[in-house]
Amino acid sequence: MAASAEEVNEDYPTEIHDYLSAFETSIGAVEEMLKTMMSVSRNELLQKLDPLEQAKVDLVSAYTLNSMFWVYLATQGVNPKEHPVKQELERIREHMNRVKEITDKKKASKLDKGAASRFVKNALWEPKPKIASKVAKKGQK
Repeated sequence: MAASAEEVNEDYPTEIHDYLSAFETSIGAVEEMLKTMMSVSRNELLQKLDPLEQAKVDLVSAYTLNSMFWVYLATQGVNPKEHPVKQELERIREHMNRVKEITDKKKASKLDKGAASRFVKNALWEPKPKIASKVAKKGQK
């Protein structure tokens, strides 16, 4: 007799059924994304991207693979926190932060020097010509 998808397997505690179902769904999503990425050659994919976007793709790929290895280690009873994969993930995360800083700098507004000088010039007080000429005439008397 075939078990339905909703039926709980008795090989594991019922309390973790929802977690395992969510994990299975996530694995399916990762598999679909990997199929999509692998359907196009890496060179073909990178040719369509600027260098910053290429760096993002490489970093996300490296982070994903190392994260999957982290999970694999955990399933094998190895503590990933004591494995070199932890340092690798931290290193990749640092590079991701650098790319984010570069992206944020590119998005930051650029200073329009012409507009800034006009703004400052118009904001400064200048004496009116009539008052200046009256003061000059008083000084001559």
